Amino acid sequence: QVQLVESGGGLVQPGGSLRLSCAASGNIFSFNVMGWYRQAPGKQRESVAAISSGGTTIYADSVKGRFTISRDNAKNTVYLQMHSLKPEDTAVYYCNAKPHFTASIDYWGQGTQVTVSS
Repeated sequence: QVQLVESGGGLVQPGGSLRLSCAASGNIFSFNVMGWYRQAPGKQRESVAAISSGGTTIYADSVKGRFTISRDNAKNTVYLQMHSLKPEDTAVYYCNAKPHFTASIDYWGQGTQVTVSS
């Protein structure tokens, strides 16, 4: 069993920054890859970024150059540093963990709201 606990969401003005955190516990082999998805109202959930325990990262084109994903393996924690936030980044952000990038079994956090608005 894997548990993911997110924190760091909130309200920020356009152009601002925010950092999300997600702490994982449980079977460490189940979260070799950790990442973030987001879901805006009326839209499908989409992948934002992911990182393996070895440091390999992938990003959605829409966030490249603005978001940075990182992890602290000793703390089983993944971070998403978001800069130059836009109103279209507004969504519920979900932490995700899985054994590898293409695994069909994965685990989800409860979600944290990010709102970008003036």
